[in-house]
Amino acid sequence: MRRTPFLLTPRRRASEGSKISAQQETALPESSGAAQDSTSGMQGAMPAQDNAAGTQGNIPPQNNAPGMQDSTSTPNNTGSQNNTSAAEGDENRSPSDSTGQLRISVQGSAGNRPIANASIEISYTGEPDSVVQTITTDGTGLTPTISLPTPPLAYSLEPLANQPYSEYTFYITADGYEPILINGAELLPDVTAIQNVLLDPIAASEPNSAEVFVIGPHTLYGEYPPKIIEPEIQPTFETGEIVLSRVVIPEFVVVHDGPPSDASAPNYYVPYRDYIKNVASSEIYATWPEAAIYANILAIQSFTLNRVYTEFYRNKGYNFTITSSTAYDHKWINERNIYDTISAAVDSIFNNYLSRPNVRQPILTQYCDGKRVTCPNLMSQWGSKSLADQGYTAIQILRYFYGPSIYINTSEEISGIPSSYPGEPLTVGSRGSKVRQMQEQLDAIADVYYSIPNITADGIFGPRTRDAVIAFQKQFDLPQSGIVDFPTWYKISQIYVAISRIAEYS
Repeated sequence: MRRTPFLLTPRRRASEGSKISAQQETALPESSGAAQDSTSGMQGAMPAQDNAAGTQGNIPPQNNAPGMQDSTSTPNNTGSQNNTSAAEGDENRSPSDSTGQLRISVQGSAGNRPIANASIEISYTGEPDSVVQTITTDGTGLTPTISLPTPPLAYSLEPLANQPYSEYTFYITADGYEPILINGAELLPDVTAIQNVLLDPIAASEPNSAEVFVIGPHTLYGEYPPKIIEPEIQPTFETGEIVLSRVVIPEFVVVHDGPPSDASAPNYYVPYRDYIKNVASSEIYATWPEAAIYANILAIQSFTLNRVYTEFYRNKGYNFTITSSTAYDHKWINERNIYDTISAAVDSIFNNYLSRPNVRQPILTQYCDGKRVTCPNLMSQWGSKSLADQGYTAIQILRYFYGPSIYINTSEEISGIPSSYPGEPLTVGSRGSKVRQMQEQLDAIADVYYSIPNITADGIFGPRTRDAVIAFQKQFDLPQSGIVDFPTWYKISQIYVAISRIAEYS
């Protein structure tokens, strides 16, 4: 008998990841998010116009992302052209005109292979019996990109009481796999929400059950515990404390889904880049100007790498890297969707973090929303958006809040990667060992992802290699340029390592 989608309130945290039997399919009332007040939370002085002496002030060439320039010029006051003009034009749009885009990727947890013909029923959260659309995955495990109604863009550009995103429920089924229900997925206007789904093979003992994931409210809208302020440089002199000798970008972080003292909370192994994308999608709006998005991502990455570098929690006797508690760390939500603007930004700068002169560890860059909660001498999220509107770059925003000595650093040590980026993009006409290595990895990936053509690893970047690169970029939500740039190189490496490990254990 075919199951119908059912509702679980997106505010009911205890049911996250639980299994609900067919007999328990009951609708629970949806609760609304909390309104935000309008108290201003911007602090700090104008950004300094010079780099700290003896430090690396410039963005590495491979990370030349928009909004990231380490500019020394005075910010212009024209604001972010994309978002400011959109906000002004949004006043003339009715709410029914506002839409966001959605794309879903469905893969099997065993072998990580794409699942074709998976069915996704989409309903409004709170109206489980009204399926607004049903979409199906193709041979690549991807759905088409569709548009769905959202609140007006202006709601996410000002700290208003109105909820800026719409909530949808996805019920995903595929032959031979256990169904999944994701409740409370958040769609923002004018950006693409990306929902990645892993399905487990169906269990004979539970043929009528579905795995349920409940997505909590965004931190800029819902109520969460305020940050516990810590020193930005963590002490490392305790007896027996483990501290790394250099900053390394980890392959995975272990996320404790609750406060540190909650022994019942589960731990999740999460790829580092996926973790950063999840947190950023949970804590800022993907509709913000690029400079604000980059500034916040850098703060998230630096904070996370400080926890990694100092082994903060393991030195306290815990077996995890970081928590999902906003009081202690960042909000991470299991199985939540991410956004294309945030994903692209993280892929471009994932090996960057924030430093101060003569300090080895990444800076523990805490922040707050700047409206309901203010935090002097720390970054205000809404303040970062306001500065970006005025034309500030990411580094200028960071120096506004953290002071003129803060600068962007880069780690060349990336765990789980066979070889580092060659330093310049590979394109048609490129030759050499780096091209051959990339071709070998891409050809192995093509054995799993059939939409990618197999290629010969001859060290010559020709049209066939370009076609394979474009197919790879399409499969993994990268700009389809056919050029192996910094994000594409490391995504190829990441997927190659993943499928190689699966092959070893199969």
